[in-house]
Amino acid sequence: MENAPLAAAKTDVQRKSLDQRELMNELQRLRHSAAHMLAAAVLRLWPDALLDIGPPTDEGFYYDFDLPSHRFSPEDFPRIEEEMRKITKENQAFEKSFKSRDEALTWFSSRGQKFKMERLADIPEGEAISFFQNGEFVDLCAGPHVMRTGNVKAFKLLKVASAYFRGNEKNPQLQRLYGTAFKNKEELENWLHLQEEAKKRDHRRIGQEMGLFAFDAEYVGPGLPLWLPKGTVLVEELEQLARETEFDAGYVRVRTPHLAREKMYKTSGHLPYYADSMFPPIEFQEDEDRQRELEIRAALSALGNGSGPEFEAETGRLQAQLAGTTTRYYLKAMNCPHHHRIFAAEPRSYRDLPLRLAEYGMCYRYEQSGELFGLMRVRGMQMNDAHMYCTPEQFASEFRAVNDMYLKYFKIFGLDRYVMRFSTHDPARLGVKFVNEPELWKQTEDMVRQVLIDSGINYVEVPNEAAFYGPKIDVQVYSTIGREFTIATNQVDFAVPRRFGLVYKDRDNTEKTPLCIHRAPLGTHERFIGFLIEHYAGNFPLWLAPEQVRVLTIGDEVPLVDYARALVQELRGHRVRVEGDYGTTKINGKIQNAEKDKVHTMLVIGGREKDADSVALRLHGKGNVGVKPRAEVVAQILQSIRTRAA
Repeated sequence: MENAPLAAAKTDVQRKSLDQRELMNELQRLRHSAAHMLAAAVLRLWPDALLDIGPPTDEGFYYDFDLPSHRFSPEDFPRIEEEMRKITKENQAFEKSFKSRDEALTWFSSRGQKFKMERLADIPEGEAISFFQNGEFVDLCAGPHVMRTGNVKAFKLLKVASAYFRGNEKNPQLQRLYGTAFKNKEELENWLHLQEEAKKRDHRRIGQEMGLFAFDAEYVGPGLPLWLPKGTVLVEELEQLARETEFDAGYVRVRTPHLAREKMYKTSGHLPYYADSMFPPIEFQEDEDRQRELEIRAALSALGNGSGPEFEAETGRLQAQLAGTTTRYYLKAMNCPHHHRIFAAEPRSYRDLPLRLAEYGMCYRYEQSGELFGLMRVRGMQMNDAHMYCTPEQFASEFRAVNDMYLKYFKIFGLDRYVMRFSTHDPARLGVKFVNEPELWKQTEDMVRQVLIDSGINYVEVPNEAAFYGPKIDVQVYSTIGREFTIATNQVDFAVPRRFGLVYKDRDNTEKTPLCIHRAPLGTHERFIGFLIEHYAGNFPLWLAPEQVRVLTIGDEVPLVDYARALVQELRGHRVRVEGDYGTTKINGKIQNAEKDKVHTMLVIGGREKDADSVALRLHGKGNVGVKPRAEVVAQILQSIRTRAA
């Protein structure tokens, strides 16, 4: 495996509770044990290494080390893996033991393991402090593990990266070794083959080869994609699909600006809690701010150089007002607050509900440069967003309709494998991590769960991962080669509408706060198109292909070219994206060029085809389909585009 970019991790891994650890499956336990074996092997080879943490991940495991005397590289992997294989052969038992907090501190202090000493603080008071030992290696760990190291036979180190201790860039930068492990060698080999196939489908490489998008870090900035003409085709086709689907489902479209006053995000609760994910504020003085500043400074001047409690109190009050004469605007990191203000712009009645506001809204989120990754992690994104405002009685049907929309999209894009992660709250953390509305949490979680069951949707329930304002669903899909992507989210919100004072008049003429459903089934253009590029390997279906048709002539005789041009004009009249290649290049060369450019449909025309008013039809990656009447082929192309055939 190639060396990964030394991208510093931004966020600290959240320590699993004991209950969550008990739910770890067999593969997670195996990978957790492999992480311990990795650390044990590194200590055998580099005894001066300092250890941090080594959790299992969705694709394997990692362990973080501080080792100033050596910089890890892929050249070290065979040596480390060989040491791990020795540990496997030694068939060491994973044995659990306990220490008091003071004993643990003393134990780590005597070995100079300063990061482990800090990690002790993560263990709640009253929870037993446990260690696991295999052979000579002992680690602070709550488990669980497999029984013995002999159970871990199929593993491989993958890459090296860097990560700040606790995800804070002010802390020391550690070296992170990534690996994976499976139950047997066959599963490991299959997974490695999948990774090689994924490299071939890398959206960054295909996007560059096809001329879909570009990044210009010097002039535009990192993480801000530029959509080139062919990539813009994909954007506009997805927007058209969304517009049609949402119109049929009773949505109305809105548009909102790209920034808002600080008050908006303080009211929504995004500030200060999500400030790290937002761009810094734009600060300046409005005309009224400048006038207020002059008035306050005049009042301060009039106070003179007095003294005493009353003077100090008045001076402090005016100074505080002076600090408020600067207006702050933020680039919007989410569309929901703007949509809430649209709801509030007019009086609402129960007769107006459900109200479904939709927008492909532009959002900006500050991702550290080391976390940017092609279209998958960007700083500027356009989101297929919508917010449905409804009564409690309407909630179930609205939520079901959203899920039906997901299923429709899955069918269009040929997504047979998917799972919805239903994230719920932890009652013990109400008022801390989650809005303190126990009855609404129970009511909405029960309704969401029942809708998922009634719809027959494949889902898993994940505790303690809801949004702060309500339960949510993260939609995970699998590409053609089985790679997993999180592409969209669906959230219930019973808290933020109340913060904004959103109300409607109910049948009994009382004011009530609507429930709000946030949904984005096509995610962002950036992430979803990145997924589609890898899903299709750039071989898009006809309706989505940047260049749908290319007409190729066998020769450049005038009558032949005239016939080809007429066909191109006919197709363009139907808004088909078609080009013509009428040059002197031999036909095999023209076909090769079209295949390289991933043109979906090629129409080859020679003298016989012209005389018979026909074309020789070729499809990208499938070859020659045969000679067909021109009118039949045109009708077939238009039908495929109209129905968005896979």
